[in-house]
Amino acid sequence: MRRDYFTLDVRGIDWVEAGGTPATPTVVIDFQGPADELETRLTGFDGKLLTAGQTDVALRLQGDLDEEGTTGVVSVTNRVTGDFVLELNEEAGDVLRFIRAARAYGNEADSDERYQVTIFSEGEELLTYDKSTFLVYDREGNLLRQHSLIPSGVEL
Repeated sequence: MRRDYFTLDVRGIDWVEAGGTPATPTVVIDFQGPADELETRLTGFDGKLLTAGQTDVALRLQGDLDEEGTTGVVSVTNRVTGDFVLELNEEAGDVLRFIRAARAYGNEADSDERYQVTIFSEGEELLTYDKSTFLVYDREGNLLRQHSLIPSGVEL
C-alpha cells in the first residue's frame, strides 16, 4: 500500500512538557485508500482482525538521529508473519517525542499499556490497540534500545 494513503495524528502528549494531568498518548492513523486492502492486511489466519498482541509498532530511521529533520518510517507489522500491515513517513523527532510521552505515561499511570493506536479507514474506526512496545531502529536495522519503548522484563 502506498504510504501517502495514510495520515498520522498524535494526541495526549503535551501534558508531559506542560506538567499537566497524565493522558494516554494516542497515535491516530487514518487510511484513505482501498478499504478492503487494509482490512485484508489487518486480518489474521483465523479471519478476525489482528489483536494488539499480534502486531508490532516500530520506527526505522532514514538518516542519523542527530541530524535535524531526519525522517523515519513508522510501521505496523503482523508479528506472526512479519508482513508490513502499513507504513508511513514521519519526522523522527516527532515520533521520539511521542515515545517519551508514552514512557512518562506508563510511569505516571503505573500501567502496562503505555499508548494507544487507533486506525481509521475512510473516517470510520477500524480498531484500537493498547500497546506497550515501540521499537526504534537505525537505518542499518540495528535496534536503538535507549530510544525504544520496551517494557521491563521483555528480552529482545
